[in-house]
Amino acid sequence: MNLTQLFDLSLTLRKSRPALEFEGHTYTFGDIEHRSNQTAECLMRRGLKAGDRLCVYLPNCLEMIDLYLAAVKLGVIFVPINILYRDREIRHILHDAEPAVFLREEDLPGLRAEASTMPGGRPAVTVDGGAPAGIIYTSGTTGTSKGAVLSHDNFAANAINLLTCWQISSVDRFLLALPLFHVHGLGNGLHCWLMSGCRMRLLRRFEHAKAAGEFLDFRPTLFFGVPTIYVRLLDIPEAEAREIGGFMRLFVSGSAPLPAQVFAEFEAKFGHRILERYGMSETLMNISNPYVGERRPGTVGLPLPGVSVEIRGGELWLKGPNVFSGYWRREEATREAFEGGWFRTGDVAEVSEDGYYTLRGRKSDLIISGGFNIYPREIEEFLLEQEEVAEAAVAGVPDPVRGEVPVAYVVLRRPVAADVLAERCGAALASFKLPRRFVFLDKLPRNAMGKVQKRLLGES
Repeated sequence: MNLTQLFDLSLTLRKSRPALEFEGHTYTFGDIEHRSNQTAECLMRRGLKAGDRLCVYLPNCLEMIDLYLAAVKLGVIFVPINILYRDREIRHILHDAEPAVFLREEDLPGLRAEASTMPGGRPAVTVDGGAPAGIIYTSGTTGTSKGAVLSHDNFAANAINLLTCWQISSVDRFLLALPLFHVHGLGNGLHCWLMSGCRMRLLRRFEHAKAAGEFLDFRPTLFFGVPTIYVRLLDIPEAEAREIGGFMRLFVSGSAPLPAQVFAEFEAKFGHRILERYGMSETLMNISNPYVGERRPGTVGLPLPGVSVEIRGGELWLKGPNVFSGYWRREEATREAFEGGWFRTGDVAEVSEDGYYTLRGRKSDLIISGGFNIYPREIEEFLLEQEEVAEAAVAGVPDPVRGEVPVAYVVLRRPVAADVLAERCGAALASFKLPRRFVFLDKLPRNAMGKVQKRLLGES
């Protein structure tokens, strides 16, 4: 079964129901079906066929959804490009993916005008569940980014897990502010909306100043965010936060570790325990805190149904129907990533006796200082407990004696001296874990999903 057949639970069975709100306009599922069929016909006339790649460099917009659904219906492979990427990064993806069509925002008026003249019948294309549906390019923290090939089955297995485990249904009202070019917004957000038949309001982007107003106007029950968004939501006044907490059902966080301090402050203010989970571009969702049961701060929870997890040498390995088949045209990288059907995530993790997993950082972020292993997240979590500290990141820098030593990069809420932070760290952490230097910044370098780009810290 392919994604189109699963989306028909809404596009066909709920065609008269309100489906999507975007920038003051409301569309039914029937509207979404018709628009995407018109777009599919338009793409076919441009020569696109099953297996071809469609590259898009677009912000959140209605046409992004039209194009994605059109690609799914045609068996075309959808390749979204991060809108923060610039010419050099875009050229790399275009060279690697070799798309038959590449669309930017300035192309949309012409595309829509052309598509609106089409009858809008469903394309007669048969697509197998194992066929590629998308290529999601990794953020490329080392070297050039690689394209993870995700099939219809990968996306379907992921969405079915989330609908079941997070109890997402047609009665939900879903506020989505995440970018659709990322697997979090696309693979979780768009698919859960289309398969559940809930009503979704899509935002072009998350805007801190407008956040409370969007919540209070739309009154959602479901929200997906990243840690930096939850930090911003803590600025909402107490009375409004309580009102929002009253109609919300579930807040989910992912794409980067959620500090335990933010978890606690959010619960105190909104009356909700954020559900933290763990996923990757290559695997979609793997592990999640339970909807019913303990949502344990600092952990990402328990493996989702069908997902097998092992820790080997401290590294987390995965196997399941959600795991991608390999990297686009990167046979060597694919071989290196898999062993015996297991995918090496590169993430360092621990598991408790009762099965809750805790991420300790990327294997590549591990600092080895004088023969001791240092996990930056442990130091970061401690620094974030300090009332003067708003954000913190720890990275290793070369040292002629110890090989590497930790350096802390800190964004402050209010002034505090470096020696005061050093003294507090000394009282709480082993001596080899102490940051050898504190660098104060106005902000940490992050990617579009809020992950700190540690390779850029030395340039800050």
